[in-house]
Amino acid sequence: MPYIGQKPHNKVVTASEISDGIISADKLASNAVTTAKINADAVTDAKIADDVVGTEHLTAGEVDTTALGADAVTAAKIADNAISEEHLDATVVTGLTALAAEPADTDEFLISDAGTLKKIDYSYIKGGGITEADQYRYTASSGGISGDITSNLERVDSDFDKIGTGITNSSGIFSFPSTGIYLVLVQAHINFVNEADNGALLSTYVTTNNSSYNERARAYAGSNSTSNNSNFTVFSSLMVDVTDTSNVKVKFVASSFDSQSYLEGNTDKNHTTFTFIRLGDT
Repeated sequence: MPYIGQKPHNKVVTASEISDGIISADKLASNAVTTAKINADAVTDAKIADDVVGTEHLTAGEVDTTALGADAVTAAKIADNAISEEHLDATVVTGLTALAAEPADTDEFLISDAGTLKKIDYSYIKGGGITEADQYRYTASSGGISGDITSNLERVDSDFDKIGTGITNSSGIFSFPSTGIYLVLVQAHINFVNEADNGALLSTYVTTNNSSYNERARAYAGSNSTSNNSNFTVFSSLMVDVTDTSNVKVKFVASSFDSQSYLEGNTDKNHTTFTFIRLGDT
């Protein structure tokens, strides 16, 4: 076959014999460039279009922690319930600031309620101690007293202060600060002067409707001896279920005291006392 000009060589055309820009994309057949024709690391970031590499181009485990930037995984990228106990380190607790006092009533704890996580205030779970304790005393000795004890009453202020809010005294009517089961203790110091046959009574009365009172406990002293003087310290105790602080109240009533029978009192020390202790919830 005749040729015009130089006869073509029977050899491979090398890259040095191809001018830059001569072979364009439209001169290449589909799939003409295979992975075997691409040198290692020949395809750089600059040669990859934005958003071209999708999840289908990645093999399992190909993206490791070194490929993630600091703080790259946000809460929106974490599936619900994905974080469980194996993902938590002890420093989640030990690394936090320690509370160095009893929690406030509104401080909250995390609990599992039959498998459902809930929060609860400390006020609902605290316990193990007396929350209310108060004591009043009779401040002056009185002979021949009868009826409700309405005066000569003071809160004990010697080496003691009440626990909690305290019991309110209004002219001998004692009201409770909160509902609950209360122990009411009466100590009565009774002195009989020049009496051989005597008897005196200090009773605790309770109302549950803020109106009618019923006798519920007695502290009684008496003697049939022939001696001229007798002294007694007698006690009574009563459990009161305070279901309503507006209606449940107590008072103390003296009876059978004649003119030579004295209910002893003192402002500096306890002779006759009235003690209130909250034991638990109603």
